[in-house]
Amino acid sequence: IEKKEKILLFSDSDLDGVTSLIILKEAIKSLGGEVKAVCFSERSLEEMYGLNKEAVIFFKKYSPALLITLDCGITNFEEIKLAEKIGLETIILDHHQILDKIPKASIVVDPKQKGDNYPFKQLAAVGISYHLTQILLGSKKTEALKKSFIELTALGTLADMMKESEDNEIFIKEGIPFLRQTSRPGLQALLKVVAQPEDSPKQIARKIISLLNITEIKNHLPESYLLLGCSDKSEAEKISRGLYEKTQERRLKIREVAQSIEEKLDREWLPSVIFEGGQDWPLILTGALSSRICNRFKKPTFIFKKGQQISKGSVRTPKGMDS
Repeated sequence: IEKKEKILLFSDSDLDGVTSLIILKEAIKSLGGEVKAVCFSERSLEEMYGLNKEAVIFFKKYSPALLITLDCGITNFEEIKLAEKIGLETIILDHHQILDKIPKASIVVDPKQKGDNYPFKQLAAVGISYHLTQILLGSKKTEALKKSFIELTALGTLADMMKESEDNEIFIKEGIPFLRQTSRPGLQALLKVVAQPEDSPKQIARKIISLLNITEIKNHLPESYLLLGCSDKSEAEKISRGLYEKTQERRLKIREVAQSIEEKLDREWLPSVIFEGGQDWPLILTGALSSRICNRFKKPTFIFKKGQQISKGSVRTPKGMDS
C-alpha cells in the first residue's frame, strides 16, 4: 500500500470466501490502497476448486503485483508456482486442511499448518481475514468499520458451519445483532425481502445466508459479492429481489431431487456412505442437497452432477466426523 503497488484478490465463491474478500478489499481501500482486480472460483465442471490456471492467466496483465488468495490456495501448488513465474507475489489466507506440504507462497496463513501457534484452529476464512484487517488498520480502526466487518464475519462463519466457540462465538454474538441496523445497502435491501419483525438476530442471519451462500457468477463475480459490495440502494434492491426469486425456484428443485434420493434410500439397504449423482442436477445445488441428505440419514454424503469426463459435487459428514 505504501509503495502504491498493485494488489489482486482471488477467493472461493461461497459466502465465507465472498465476505473474506470484501472485508480485506474495504480495509485496503480505507488505508489508501487500491485493489486492481478481483476474481472468484467459478465452481463449474470445467474448473477445479480453488485458484486455477485460468484465473492466474487472467491476472497476468497486472503483473508485477501482489496476489492474495482467500478461502483457498492451500492445495494449489502448481497455480502458485505459475503465479510466481509470471511475476505475481502470492499470499495465501486459508483455513482448509493441510496436505503433506504447503505451496511456496511468500506468506501462508492457515491455523492448521504445522508450527502455527494460534490457539483456535476452527476459524473460517472470514475470521482470518477479519483478524488480519484489525492488525492492518491499527489505530485507523473506526467503530463503523468494525461493525461493518464483524457483521460480515458473523455471516461467513455461520454460512461455513464452523464451530460456534471461542473466536467464532464472539464474531456471531457481536456481529448478528448489527444486521438490523446495517449500513450496507445490500443487506438493507435483503432485510426488506426476508426479515420479519418477530425474527431473532440469528433467524435473520440464517435467512440472509440461505439467499447468499451460493449464488450465480457473472463475469467472474458472484451475485452475493455484487450485492454486498453495492453502494446504490435501487441497484441493491433489484439484485436482492432477483436473488429471492431464484432462491424460491432453487428450493423447489432441491425438494424435488432430495425426495427422489430419499425415496430411493428408503427402499434400499442404507449404505455406510451415500453416493448419488445425476446429469440434470445443477452443480450449484449439490451443497444444499448433500446437507439435507446427510442431516436426514446421518451418513457421509456425496452428491454430484455427472459430467461426461469429470463429475463434481459436494460432500457433507455427520456431526463429529472429520471431513
